Amino acid sequence: MENNLQYRLFAPEKLDCVVELPASKSISNRALIINALLTGRQPGDELQNLSDCDDTEVIVRALTDMPEVIDIGAAGTAMRFMTAYLSTRDGETHILTGSERMKHRPIGVLVDALRRLGAEIEYEGQEGFPPLRITGHHLEGGTIEMRGDVSSQFISALLLIGPMLKQGLKLVLTDRIISRPYIDLTIHTMHDFGGRVEWTDVDTITAEPSGYQPRNYLIENDWSASSYWYEMLALMKDTGLGLQLTGLANASRQGDSVVRYMFTMLGVRTVFGTTEQGVPTLVTLKKTPLLPPRLDYDFIDQPDLAQTLVVSCALLNIPFRFTGLGSLRIKETDRIEALKHEMQKLGFVLEDEEAALSWNGERCEPTLQPIDTYQDHRMAMAFAPACIRFPGLRINDPQVVSKSYPRFWDDLRAAGFTIE
Repeated sequence: MENNLQYRLFAPEKLDCVVELPASKSISNRALIINALLTGRQPGDELQNLSDCDDTEVIVRALTDMPEVIDIGAAGTAMRFMTAYLSTRDGETHILTGSERMKHRPIGVLVDALRRLGAEIEYEGQEGFPPLRITGHHLEGGTIEMRGDVSSQFISALLLIGPMLKQGLKLVLTDRIISRPYIDLTIHTMHDFGGRVEWTDVDTITAEPSGYQPRNYLIENDWSASSYWYEMLALMKDTGLGLQLTGLANASRQGDSVVRYMFTMLGVRTVFGTTEQGVPTLVTLKKTPLLPPRLDYDFIDQPDLAQTLVVSCALLNIPFRFTGLGSLRIKETDRIEALKHEMQKLGFVLEDEEAALSWNGERCEPTLQPIDTYQDHRMAMAFAPACIRFPGLRINDPQVVSKSYPRFWDDLRAAGFTIE
């Protein structure tokens, strides 16, 4: 991947277009693992509208080729889900590795939990971090405890293999449970494939040894990807504009579907093409002139939306305090530090705490230096709409969007943005 590409962005005067959003990466990755657990089947025609993003493609390649060394690059979901999946592949040994950043993202909590279930996993490098040597077995399952305040992907990785374990899985979560909508999305996807799994107490999830049932499965489009279009419309000056987004479902189990409620507070209203819940449809966004004097929000359940809301609120001159951001420090980059640094280039001075980020209206002289993306797709996409207020804004390494939304820049061009 080249690291010297830079885009210069100019926004159109209005947004009047239909945007074909990408398929949900979160649902695609869960469906792929479940599909593979069905007697090792490769992804095929059963999974319709599968995401074409990097994070999903690495899982597809790994499941199709199953090489001895599986390199998942910067795909955190793939690292967590494949660690659990490979632990169940009886008689096979694989080394699971990734990018340099991935080798510094902790995975010890998941490895410890899998070992308690009988998995054979060794660290190839630093204790507690990838790469991993995984030798698969038929795992017994049973009851284990895990902290609920770590990555929800650890919890989802365990749940996905739960119905395939001899005794099933009873997962007791201690401490505060973060990113719960992602856990619920996992449970919902498991239900779709016949997995018997439920919350059996406020802190306990039980997966029976039911296995899964094959089925044709349509994957809805990605609510996370929609957030950048909500941001664009919110930043536009004209109050009479609207745009349309494809394949989004009302009452979606995607945690980031809450974006439509959040942007209601920032002057964007959502109208669904059908009132039937759970059915992907065309969504129309309408701009309204209503804005709050301040916005405080706990992102404990939707940390991936934080970058979008930070940029949106600051550029709309809305002071904010966002909490529940602790997991942002161990994402593709330390997103809290990255946001502070890049927002200062636009003239905004942010304050951070351990798991919070705020802006109280303090400004500095904007340098308008190019926005660095830190190999983080969400940095590129959250800052791109800032060109509406800062014409000619430059973005470094824009190709990082391929991690979750490969057609992002093409869609911007089709919407009337000029990209040099």
